Amino acid sequence: MSPVRVLIVDDSIVVRKLLCEALASSPEVQLAGTAASGSLALMKIPQLHPDVVTLDIEMPGLDGLQTLKEIRRLYPRLPVIMFSTLSERGAAVTLEALAMGASDFATKPSNGDAAGALSQVRGELIEKIILLGRHPGRPVATATPCSVQPPIKRRARGLVSVLAIGSSTGGPNALAEVIPRLPGDFPVPVVIVQHMPPLFTRLLADRLNTQSSLAVREAEAGAALEPGQVWIARGDHHLAVAHKAGQVVMNLNQDPPENSCRPAVDVLFRSIAHVYGSGALAVVMTGMGSDGARGAEAIHNAGGEVLVQDESSSVVWGMPGAVVGTGAADKICPLLEISLEVVRRVAAGRTPSLHAAAAQK
Repeated sequence: MSPVRVLIVDDSIVVRKLLCEALASSPEVQLAGTAASGSLALMKIPQLHPDVVTLDIEMPGLDGLQTLKEIRRLYPRLPVIMFSTLSERGAAVTLEALAMGASDFATKPSNGDAAGALSQVRGELIEKIILLGRHPGRPVATATPCSVQPPIKRRARGLVSVLAIGSSTGGPNALAEVIPRLPGDFPVPVVIVQHMPPLFTRLLADRLNTQSSLAVREAEAGAALEPGQVWIARGDHHLAVAHKAGQVVMNLNQDPPENSCRPAVDVLFRSIAHVYGSGALAVVMTGMGSDGARGAEAIHNAGGEVLVQDESSSVVWGMPGAVVGTGAADKICPLLEISLEVVRRVAAGRTPSLHAAAAQK
């Protein structure tokens, strides 16, 4: 199989050199070329035919967002990975880039240790480049009309008491399709693990909060889970739930990463299975790797239900596909059908008002 060809776009010669060194360590990746500006990148793409572009955000002339807009207009299926600083502005602009169609992002090293910087870039970028380069193109999500959906046939169990969601690559846009579609009177709390570093998770929560009827916030240690709340795990912190004084509260910790992730979906899902048992509804959406598969099994074995995003609407079908591979998935849904399916399952056994909300979605 031919190596994935990469065009590096960054105005810093130091960063370009660092990325070239990092890519040289993998036989599955080949440097197609470099560009020191967005305008130069747009000239080189038709000449070099890269499979993936890494794109800096802060550049003179055409900045990263302007360049991304042109790439999406001219080459809608070309994967673009934003390369951003771990800063407030870097995180905010990266989220904007993802909303505009960037495929994924990686953060620039923040210290002067050359060996550590090289290791970080290799760890963050290589797998993403290979996966996106082998499976290019942003999927188009389609939804099945709710009128053709059969009634929910629930197992012998109680009402859904919590919604837990796990996502990674492509997750911010997937969450933006799902969370704002949940009604304002949604009767259970929502907890989310999205693989992102610190700052990014808070800004993602803020962004979703402006788009949603529900209150969306970054997780707070010791806060009780209540209906109408959406909590997103903090970057670099595992999120789990536990019983305390008659309530279910959130715990945050920095235990070792699982599946190379912190926060990890498996950590949250295991605690959800333990606390909520058959009252748990889990959703696993787009993302690389297999995080969430073992946790979904735990929820399934406890009598809860598990939905996964389908392959055609996922940016990467690693995480949802891993859950399907375990046999824990109760249903596979296109992205635009997930919120409808969630509302319908939460509505089962409840008052007619939520059923009406499901019918209107």
